[in-house]
Amino acid sequence: MAASPPPFAPFEWMIAWRYLRAKRAEGGVSVMTWISLIGITLAVFALIATLAVRSGFRAEFVDTILGANAHVTIYNAGTVNEETGHIDRTLHDYDAMAERVRAVPGVTRVAPLVKGQVMANSRDRNAGVQIYGITLENLKTIPRINNPATGIGSIEDFGLIDGTDLATIAVGSGVAQELGVTVGDKVKIISPNGVRTAFGTSPRVKVYDVAYIFSAGRYDIDRTRIYMPFAEAQSFFNREERADELEVMVERPEAIDDMTTDLIGAAGSLTQIWTWRDASGGFLRALDIEDNVMFIILSILVLIAAMNITSGLIMLVKNKGRDIGILRTMGLTEGSVLRVFFICGAFTGIIGTVFGVILGCLFAIYIDPIFSLVNLMSGGQAWDPSIRGIYHLPAQLNLGDVLSAVALSLSLSFIVTIFPARRAARMNPVEALRYE
Repeated sequence: MAASPPPFAPFEWMIAWRYLRAKRAEGGVSVMTWISLIGITLAVFALIATLAVRSGFRAEFVDTILGANAHVTIYNAGTVNEETGHIDRTLHDYDAMAERVRAVPGVTRVAPLVKGQVMANSRDRNAGVQIYGITLENLKTIPRINNPATGIGSIEDFGLIDGTDLATIAVGSGVAQELGVTVGDKVKIISPNGVRTAFGTSPRVKVYDVAYIFSAGRYDIDRTRIYMPFAEAQSFFNREERADELEVMVERPEAIDDMTTDLIGAAGSLTQIWTWRDASGGFLRALDIEDNVMFIILSILVLIAAMNITSGLIMLVKNKGRDIGILRTMGLTEGSVLRVFFICGAFTGIIGTVFGVILGCLFAIYIDPIFSLVNLMSGGQAWDPSIRGIYHLPAQLNLGDVLSAVALSLSLSFIVTIFPARRAARMNPVEALRYE
């Protein structure tokens, strides 16, 4: 007795290939095959492109948070000032506190800060800004600020001018654009809570030279932030011998929750901390929800594209009824018939997935020139950084995202192929040849 051929034997591939490339006049459905192929390709491309943009947006957002802001902020929980009766939240022993916090394992940087809300003025232009009082040494350790590739001027020129009571400042690129200033220009800083006199507190006004213009990559930072020398900020905001908070950066920001107890212990029992997750946790959770929803929606898109394979195979089975009857009478088993039509559908899904992966990867790699072209065609209105927070559409190609898209596309393509293939396999050869 002759042995049964193994599954997916060469003759099964030959028959499937003949059906796939057959013209409609020969009973084939090449047009439906092309429609299914294009549908799978576009669906996989859209899925990979969306996942890449999603990953890039999250990475860019987190990088700007960690690269220009404190990973942890330590501030005073509040003590009552006996003279004024007001709650004092400033740090009086900030140097000693900074040394203790710096000794905590995993801490890479500790910088005392003085912060205040003021108005900046240049000629007839005004802008509300936030002052960060910081030393030059600490300013140079902020990655997104001390970046020669994006900065204008020299950060080394930031600080107090020797022999004078003048100082130079570092200005965000958005502030500089709003005020119309560049390196070397003067900016007037106006604070409503300034000079204390016998008649009360009068506004404080002082002029500073712009020494450095930075671009942190986040619109809300570049548009509102100005760095001032620490000693000058203490004098300007009446913080003599005090700081408003400690800016702490750690080696592993993603594990900051495990360090909070040690940081509070080092800073003291009267202090509180505010981590980068506390500041941006709501936005990150919203991104997670959006990621899940987008993946589900695009998975449905892939499923719709895969259903074209089913419709194409059903038409193919109907047109090839006579061939199926002849093949069955020649001894072809139900399993062989099922595999022939399964190969037809699976081959379309595989080729469409491959083309979709190629297009999706190319989109992620060349997203900058593609986005520039779209922005040019839309008159420069395709991306508003004041709304989206970052200046460009980022994309980050991750192997896990590509593999998940491939797995989803192939699994759906294989599953929807099974049903019309089983229908072909169960076709009665007598009924198929009755009217031939």
